[in-house]
Amino acid sequence: MTTCAPLEEHLNRDCFCIDVDPAQVWSAVEQASAGAVPIALLKQHRAHLFSNSAVFLSASDLDAMSQIVAAIEATAQLPAFQTAALAWAPDIARRDHGPRGAFMGYDFHLTPDGPKLIEVNTNAGGGFLNALLAQAQTACCPEVRAMVPAAAPLAEFEDAVWRMFIGEWRLQGRLGHPSVVAIIDTAPEDQYLYPEFVLAQAFFARHGVQAVIADPSALRFEAGRLILGDLTVDLVYNRLVDFAFDTPASAALRAAYLAGAAVVTPSPRNHAILADKRNLALLSDPGALATFGASAELRRALSTLPHTRLVTTDNADELWAQRRSLFFKPAGGHAGKAVYRGDKLTRGVWSMICEGGYIAQAFAAPSERRVQVDGDPQARKMDVRLYTYAGATILAAARLYQGQTTNFRTPGGGFAPVITLAAPSTTAATMEDAIRSRMAS
Repeated sequence: MTTCAPLEEHLNRDCFCIDVDPAQVWSAVEQASAGAVPIALLKQHRAHLFSNSAVFLSASDLDAMSQIVAAIEATAQLPAFQTAALAWAPDIARRDHGPRGAFMGYDFHLTPDGPKLIEVNTNAGGGFLNALLAQAQTACCPEVRAMVPAAAPLAEFEDAVWRMFIGEWRLQGRLGHPSVVAIIDTAPEDQYLYPEFVLAQAFFARHGVQAVIADPSALRFEAGRLILGDLTVDLVYNRLVDFAFDTPASAALRAAYLAGAAVVTPSPRNHAILADKRNLALLSDPGALATFGASAELRRALSTLPHTRLVTTDNADELWAQRRSLFFKPAGGHAGKAVYRGDKLTRGVWSMICEGGYIAQAFAAPSERRVQVDGDPQARKMDVRLYTYAGATILAAARLYQGQTTNFRTPGGGFAPVITLAAPSTTAATMEDAIRSRMAS
């Protein structure tokens, strides 16, 4: 084993000393559901929701990612940037009630040149699940235990999340706290992350708030109130991918949002300002940033973003020629749908991309984490997600996968806790000896 690579790279390649027990998470989900939904049903078809491995991350990489997040959110508050971003946004995004967007998600690939931001998401899924998963890890050998900091208490995560929702509540001019929260997604019981909705519901209950999980079609807007059954909804925790509330099922939610009748977070405006992928073309353009009035410090922090351009008829030939170093994504896409690596493009797909609505992003290859699948070490791609609010990190987690984009269909893959290596109490050489011993056992 060589010693020139960073320690976290060695660990991600060769350390199998950290065991993650997803059963602890499922136990918490079962307790949260209080028997309302059988745990066997919740676990059905979710065999690869959690990995049994943890991911190692350097403190410097985590700090770099946090600085990028803070710089993006600060830039997004500049009036000139907002004007540019709203120019291609739906009309509903122009309604600003104040909230910043609960549970933003910033996804990164780790590269030899430092972390590279891949995309920004509103209503990022997995926060509640990953907070529990971070508690479910154990190290089997003393050398590794000495390097692994204790996971932050779950109470710290819940305190930060409560402050986040109360922050959204007050930014819209409300006092006290909401009495009724609606957790809204399309056919929520059918969503892959439905177990998280159950955890969120239990979280709100612990804070004295009634929470209901529902499809948007169950909502009504009557007499200036957002109604669900016989309840008046005060706050909507929005998990929809109908970002502009355009579908008929979202009509009541749309009307309530426009009227400011309920606090909706994240909102169509949050998505338009932060998560529309076309904004990456603005954020990765130094000239545009200067025009927006971004400070030199912000421009430095954003200089690491992969260069991104809108695909247009004017630059189509140039982008086709450069396609092997590019990744193509729909501007309003989510969950890795309809994305294409340039080196795998066919002419037919390229014709569709050229019809509009796509960005071309400089390709940043993901790093890898080796995991054990039935005792056999296998490589999995990985990305790191920061769950944030108002530019501050709440939680870091990873996703392990095979294929072009993240998914939950890979043996050994799924969500994985992140272990940040700050100040090791053993030397790298001792650590490597421990890894060798573990691998030989």
